[in-house]
Amino acid sequence: MPLPTRLEQILQRFQKLGREEKMAALVSYAKKLEPVPERFLTLTDEGYAVPECQTPVRIFSEMSDGALHFYADLNVRQSPTVAAFLSLVFAAVNDQPPAVTLELPADLVRTMMAGIGLGTREVGLEALVARLKRHAREALELPGAAAQL
Repeated sequence: MPLPTRLEQILQRFQKLGREEKMAALVSYAKKLEPVPERFLTLTDEGYAVPECQTPVRIFSEMSDGALHFYADLNVRQSPTVAAFLSLVFAAVNDQPPAVTLELPADLVRTMMAGIGLGTREVGLEALVARLKRHAREALELPGAAAQL
């Protein structure tokens, strides 16, 4: 399955960058991660935490008018790679129908990490993508009700 167009464009830009430029770009993308709305911060970790990822992170989603929007609660300063990865993926899937998230290719993490120039952390990042897909499946099963507050 092909990458979403937005991710493909970003990876093409990364391929033209040197190592230091890539690191600077990752930090920039990490800073673009949207803040989590207050309403999510009081929720327990159950169903939102991704324990397979070494970085403490919680993923939240909400549906509005058939579009799914994701938020990630993590310490961006301590985990810029994870924050950048999520920022990039969210740019491709946020405010799209759940099917767009479900269509993310199985080798997304490997492709992105190779394209960005990083080869570690695949297990945790794959767990994050799996969590996004779980939220998308739930959104399709319960239209208008998935993770809404």
